[in-house]
Amino acid sequence: MAAVRPDRGISGPPREGQGGVVRHLGADDRSSTRVRLVDGALRCLARQGIAKTTVDDIARAAGLSRATVYRTFPRGKDGILAAVVETEVARLFSALAVAMGEATDLEDLLVAGMVESARRLSSHEALGYLLFHEPGAVLPYLTFSQLDAVLLAAGDLAAPFFGRWLEPEQASRAAEWAVRIVMAYCANPAPGTNLTDPDDTRVLVRTFVLPGILALRVESERSTSTCSITQPSKGAAP
Repeated sequence: MAAVRPDRGISGPPREGQGGVVRHLGADDRSSTRVRLVDGALRCLARQGIAKTTVDDIARAAGLSRATVYRTFPRGKDGILAAVVETEVARLFSALAVAMGEATDLEDLLVAGMVESARRLSSHEALGYLLFHEPGAVLPYLTFSQLDAVLLAAGDLAAPFFGRWLEPEQASRAAEWAVRIVMAYCANPAPGTNLTDPDDTRVLVRTFVLPGILALRVESERSTSTCSITQPSKGAAP
């Protein structure tokens, strides 16, 4: 299938002045002890969930003592779980930064970001266990005001990448659309569309997402044109 190229500013090289180099977010200055405990907790969560996991379980899974756990996380289990969320979000964002940073046009950016997100979310064993066995621990973050916070964080990450081809306001809206699409398809997979498959995702992007972004740009250009027409010239009489 031939690529749909709705606008050179969308499919061509990045907009000048936006900076073609995207900073990699993968640097991790966390201590090895902290990482071991987070990874140990993830193994426990994937096996038995939050309710049944104890500090002793996490210590054993990490190969560390109970005393070491509390030295690293004085709040115990609650502190470890907070670190798990923080670390996994950072890992996801780092992977997305690499994938999206390599895109050469907006279509590739959308495909790369959506595929990487879908693959990581759908293959995350701990998240999968919790969604199936303890949905109450996860769903509050995906509904109502908590969802707004998730979308804001994800949009803040993605917007600078979209900003290589779009104006700031358009970039933020396009980033939010992409995040909503990924979350919707991961929560309720649609027959015939698999976001972990680049070909399926590219069809979705070309058919629905890029035309929407193009319409957004046309709307913005019309608004700007209308303002310039109605704005009186400097020498015009009041």
